[in-house]
Amino acid sequence: MMTIPDTDRFVVFTGGPGSGKTTLLAALAAAGFRTMPEGGRAIIRDQQEIDGPALPSRDPLAFAEQMLGWELRSWREAAAGAGPVLFDRGVPDVLGYLKLCGIAAPAHMERAARRYRYHRRVFIAPPWEAIYAHDAERVQSFVQAQATHAALAEVYAGLGYELVPLPLAGIEERVRFVTGRLG
Repeated sequence: MMTIPDTDRFVVFTGGPGSGKTTLLAALAAAGFRTMPEGGRAIIRDQQEIDGPALPSRDPLAFAEQMLGWELRSWREAAAGAGPVLFDRGVPDVLGYLKLCGIAAPAHMERAARRYRYHRRVFIAPPWEAIYAHDAERVQSFVQAQATHAALAEVYAGLGYELVPLPLAGIEERVRFVTGRLG
């Protein structure tokens, strides 16, 4: 069994699709922070390329398993290094996705979300219609993005995390907001 490191240095950014998380994390990476990328888009691209089954539209549970594997790998990669690491989503996002789909989370996913922890404060990007856009991987409506946000907020809060909403503001202001709270 793996020794669990001090995870106060693991900071999660979550929220519905199209809320600016990935753009914010790219700006924070440019400012020198170590980041872990989101898995969902890469999984969708890979599955589309090979005509695989693990797509949200084909098999949501298989997609969730792929996301869980991605998040566990990211967590372990972060644990192998030192210093703070900013995550574009975390293990609890998998549970939020399944909640959104109306699928009960398998016991192993619940165990993973309780075992692989992050800093108690989680940054959550609220739905922001002004910046929301569709693309090849993001096919959800804005209403679905709002529902995703609600499901994620419920899951993270249920796991004991404190949610810190990101401001609906430009990237520079969001970077200042986050860096001011990270110390």
